[in-house]
Amino acid sequence: MTEHDQEHDESQEWIAGKHPVMEAIRSGREINKLWIAEQAQKNAAPIVAEAKKAGIIVQFADKRKLDQMVGGVNHQGVVAQAAAYRYYEIDEILEDARKNGEMPFLLLLDEIEDPHNLGSILRTAECTGVHGVIIPKRRSASLTATVSKISAGAVEYVPVARITNMAQTIDKLKEAGIWIAGADVGASQDMFVSKTSFDMPLAIVIGNESKGIGRLIKEKCDFLIKLPMNGRLNSLNASVAAGVLMYEVVRQRQSR
Repeated sequence: MTEHDQEHDESQEWIAGKHPVMEAIRSGREINKLWIAEQAQKNAAPIVAEAKKAGIIVQFADKRKLDQMVGGVNHQGVVAQAAAYRYYEIDEILEDARKNGEMPFLLLLDEIEDPHNLGSILRTAECTGVHGVIIPKRRSASLTATVSKISAGAVEYVPVARITNMAQTIDKLKEAGIWIAGADVGASQDMFVSKTSFDMPLAIVIGNESKGIGRLIKEKCDFLIKLPMNGRLNSLNASVAAGVLMYEVVRQRQSR
């Protein structure tokens, strides 16, 4: 198998960057091999030490070889080849929340296509204790080297479920006692976040960067919420809006 073929092998994933690779090693992720750019040996010494402790093969190569492996991702002289990211089942995510005695808190991403947005959302989700992020299999960014890099390694700790049908998934979550809140700029004035209680088993739907939440998905939400807009623009970047909403849930739950 050539290196080009390896890059498109669905059983393998590339992890790029010092922080994402270190978090992957620490999380116990199955890593097949680690490449260090010869120019970055000194700065990557802690990663090499961690890798050798975990029994991971370390190879030194020219930076240009690493560039080819991850195609444009800023790898900082560190690239790992790992087993493909594991996607979780929704039942697993809910069970983990209940085992910890916590009210489930999920994010449903309705066709978030920009990997930078997905990476940023996962990073904030890890910081705010979100139990899981749910993405569709089609028309959506998936877990890649770019997403891992932007998430600063959070992709190793936040369970991600990949589903075929978002509407059916919402029905399943409702049956499990989860309330569905849709983030929508068209939400009524009296549903500003500051007036909405999130002290419940909750899943927040974040819509596509340009189109927002799809009509069918919006109709399936139990209620719609929006953030106050005092400027001339009427919308926030998807990952920023998601971040504000996640921290509002944290604020309310901590005050309880």
